Amino acid sequence: MPVGQTVERKGQMVISSTANKQVKYVNALMKKAKMRREEGLFVAEGLRICKEVPKGRLHTLYVSESFRKSPECLPLEEKADRVEIATDPVFSAMSGTQTPQGVLALVRQYAYTWEQVSRAKGGGNPPAHLMVLEHLQDPGNLGTVFRAGEGAGVTGILMDVGTADIYNPKAIRSTMGSVLRVPFLYVEDLPGALKQLRDKGVRLYASDLSAKRDYDQEGYQGDIGFLVGNEAGGLSSQAVSLAHAKIKVPMAGQVESLNAAVAASILMYEAARQRRAASRG
Repeated sequence: MPVGQTVERKGQMVISSTANKQVKYVNALMKKAKMRREEGLFVAEGLRICKEVPKGRLHTLYVSESFRKSPECLPLEEKADRVEIATDPVFSAMSGTQTPQGVLALVRQYAYTWEQVSRAKGGGNPPAHLMVLEHLQDPGNLGTVFRAGEGAGVTGILMDVGTADIYNPKAIRSTMGSVLRVPFLYVEDLPGALKQLRDKGVRLYASDLSAKRDYDQEGYQGDIGFLVGNEAGGLSSQAVSLAHAKIKVPMAGQVESLNAAVAASILMYEAARQRRAASRG
């Protein structure tokens, strides 16, 4: 097909070539974190997350010719600023999945403030339930922390700039839509951020294999934050030194450690369990 070819069908232009500049633009957004930052956009693919994107954030909706015939297409089109149609083969080339559903969106990124993410008890707020991530590298793990965090009721997620990009397509898929609802912030100076949290009265717990106390021996009903580090090396010594206490998940058998997202989930749900128990009592 000629470069950048589109065809007109029933008055609607349809992207019919993988060389089209829009196809290249979407693919570049998927691959390049720098471009995502510069454009202020990310790619959300699949019917479920596209349904959950709030009106006003859905910049451009891309649909395949097949999906456009679905009754589920019109509600999505109505909340999008712009709608583009692609032939099924071209949409498959744009997709980041092996079995595309025929719908993806360019979504405006979120911009939370320090106050929104780090808020502690007071002013009608519930106690802070924060997750602090240092150098978490795997986008799938990061997305899972967001998803589990929403389920456990976290009030915010702080990450250092060495942590994977939450707008990576793999991370977005792993969040299952939680990225649209959980406040988060990347910070360049993580030790400085931890000191500020301490000053706000947030008690910090470092997940560390050298800890003498198990995670369920502490109380998490007040303003708290869990620190979880890199999948391979764990937390830096500086981050650990700024925590009020070190905790560990006890291991049976010959297992030495857990996946970072699994460990984070256990900690967050223990805090959620304690808070539920306190509210009942």
